[in-house]
Amino acid sequence: MATRRQPTLRAQWLGAQLKDLRTTTGMTLDDAAEYLQRNAGTISRFESAEYPIRRGDLLALLDLYKVSQGRKRRELLHLAEEVWRKGWWDGYADAVDQQFVDYVWLEQRARRICSYDAMIVPGLAQTREYAESLIRNAADTGTTDEQIDRWIELRLARQRVLHTVDAPDLSIVLDESTLHRPIGSRKILRAQLTHLLDLAGQPSVQIQVLPLTCGAHAGLDGMFMVFERSEPYPDVAYVETLAGRLYVESPETERFARSYDRLRAAALGVAQSVKLISAAAKEKS
Repeated sequence: MATRRQPTLRAQWLGAQLKDLRTTTGMTLDDAAEYLQRNAGTISRFESAEYPIRRGDLLALLDLYKVSQGRKRRELLHLAEEVWRKGWWDGYADAVDQQFVDYVWLEQRARRICSYDAMIVPGLAQTREYAESLIRNAADTGTTDEQIDRWIELRLARQRVLHTVDAPDLSIVLDESTLHRPIGSRKILRAQLTHLLDLAGQPSVQIQVLPLTCGAHAGLDGMFMVFERSEPYPDVAYVETLAGRLYVESPETERFARSYDRLRAAALGVAQSVKLISAAAKEKS
């Protein structure tokens, strides 16, 4: 029996907004169900994102909830289109879990990505060889070469977003130790550092290095990312641990944004960071 896939983040956001509209207008599930000529369980499943809502039902509910025109209606209709729209990343649903498919969707739809990592270069900035070394090392025993190849392929495919017309701004803060951690080999690390220098030359990319001399700082709890979004989507923070992936939505993302601002303030400036990365690359020659 096939396992039902977890609702996507965008479906959950739409469902949450529909529930908020219903409760704000003082209506019950039965009220909405009677209007749509459905049962209350179906309305509840729309709101929980267990069932993605069709455009006709959404239009009817928006009329019922008096969202008859204006920005809010347009935003919700656009969000509903995103729920049903398939992107290239959905083609990897057989290789990764739904939570990571959502992660890729966030990368592709963000207007700004803020990334802090104390251990490795983030995926959007990795070379193929660096990525392969990390993926092979992290793979469980018994993972096939075919699976590993799919994961590498996905990681590299994600990077295309940096070269699109509407590429997101990418801000990276790297702990200085990542410039010296020999992932794969010295040759692979040197190529990775050279790639960082190339990325730093792009107008939409900003790379800063957090020096070892800074001592205690706002990133000691570990890596995190903040995806800044345009309406109707909330900003999302992302944390990855051995226990799984965690997505945190606005307004709770403000704590992550403040921590990221503190990390940037503690890090070297962009020009100084480029010099440090260049020096580290030369050391690996």
